Amino acid sequence: MNNLFAALDLHISIASEEMFKILGFPITNAMVTGVLGTAITVWILAYVSISVKKGKYNRFVGLIQWVFEGLLNSIKDVIPNRELARKITPLAVTMFFFVLINYWLSVIPGLDTIRINGVPLLRSLASDLPFTLSLAIITVVAVQIYAIKHLGVFGNIGRYLRNPFKDPLGAFEGALDIIGEVSRGTSLALRLFGNAFAGEVLLIVIAVLTGFFATIALPIFMAFELLIGFIQAYVFFILTVIFTALAQENHTKDTHDSSEHSPAVTPKAIKQLE
Repeated sequence: MNNLFAALDLHISIASEEMFKILGFPITNAMVTGVLGTAITVWILAYVSISVKKGKYNRFVGLIQWVFEGLLNSIKDVIPNRELARKITPLAVTMFFFVLINYWLSVIPGLDTIRINGVPLLRSLASDLPFTLSLAIITVVAVQIYAIKHLGVFGNIGRYLRNPFKDPLGAFEGALDIIGEVSRGTSLALRLFGNAFAGEVLLIVIAVLTGFFATIALPIFMAFELLIGFIQAYVFFILTVIFTALAQENHTKDTHDSSEHSPAVTPKAIKQLE
């Protein structure tokens, strides 16, 4: 089996590859594709926004609106507080479309066939680990910013650091929360990277193994990867919403004892985490 794949001369690299340099700064194939993905995302959102303001509707605008309304309903299902939901919506929805477009770029026909200096031109930004880690860090930092706005600096710190002598269980819980924040960011990054990279490799292998029958086999797997891309974008979106909502919950006794306090996260959010 190893000899078979060696004979096929498959070019698979876990890390993105350098294509050229600008003022000594290396530009990778993932960066090039990422610029395209960013441009497409900005154009789609700007086009739909302008069209809605001008009252010009078509099927494409209607489709994006339908997706946006679905995402908004998901946010409302997780967070009953409208003010809090409005604050989270711009970040979460932008994350969804940005991840979706960049993931779908890995499904472009001809992947690994267009090369410059032997380096594949098409490399999805979602399959670049430094990018997914950066996106996860942005999410984690944004979550902490929302929490500070809601709880205050010391209130947010109090979620993690508690007096182990007065509240040993709370101190242990705070330590677990710190570990949880790190693991959440890591899982976000690795989940997206793993699925996107595996999808690219799958399409390359299928294209090579099927040969002349690739025109029949590839569309099936491409459609499957489009679905996986949508699911991964939605998972990144909904986890961003849930993590932000959980971070803004006040864990003080006064909050838990208050009968007027409404929970920031609904039971539906817990089910989606499971």
